[in-house]
Amino acid sequence: MTKTHIFTGPTISADIILKELPDAKIWPPVAEGDIYRLVLQKPAIIGIIDGYFGNLPSVWHKEILFALKEGVHVIGSSSMGALRAAELDAFGMIGCGAIYEDYRQGKLEDDDEVTIIHGPAELGFQNLSEAMINIRYTLVHAYQQKIISKATHQQLIAYAKNLYYPLRSYLALWDFAAAVNLPANEILNLRTWIKTGYIDQKMLDAKDMINMIKNMIQQSVGPKSVIYHFEHTSFWEQATLQNKLT
Repeated sequence: MTKTHIFTGPTISADIILKELPDAKIWPPVAEGDIYRLVLQKPAIIGIIDGYFGNLPSVWHKEILFALKEGVHVIGSSSMGALRAAELDAFGMIGCGAIYEDYRQGKLEDDDEVTIIHGPAELGFQNLSEAMINIRYTLVHAYQQKIISKATHQQLIAYAKNLYYPLRSYLALWDFAAAVNLPANEILNLRTWIKTGYIDQKMLDAKDMINMIKNMIQQSVGPKSVIYHFEHTSFWEQATLQNKLT
């Protein structure tokens, strides 16, 4: 029986993960009820990278707590995984990567920092917008490399943040730069530099998580142990009954 299960989608492909973890079971982005149903299969490790935010109900905090209480190691990075890990690391969920640390330290708060729109599974969950967090990491690196000035960096970041997340793209940034007359030489240099300087922090964090899981498997870690009491509320019982039937 497969003991390692990973929820991914647009951040990192199943093929990349399976090269490092050939025995893992790969699932699409996590949604409400998925963790609960998976725990019934007695996994050892669950990795959460991508998850649904709006068009499907998001993974419930309590089902992750249930998994931990049942002895499952739950690790999160990159996107939904980073968010939930920052919220639940005090209860035993493991966070991994720079984005998780940004949320944990309060540098990031909004879900839209990691939210994107993407294509269907049949098309490999192709990214159809750019993650704000990747824009942040890329543009701060461009500023540090003196490709753009501090003022240009700040204006591009502010504009990107104010965009509705499905509309975020570098093309939108270039249009904005032209419309407000940002220094043309800086933008031209940035557009050239970004072809090789672009930072996909979500992908980098996902790879860190895969390495962490690989090490855990090699070390033959035992079941997760937590000390909190898991309360089986009436709401929980209703939710689990519904998920058993779906």
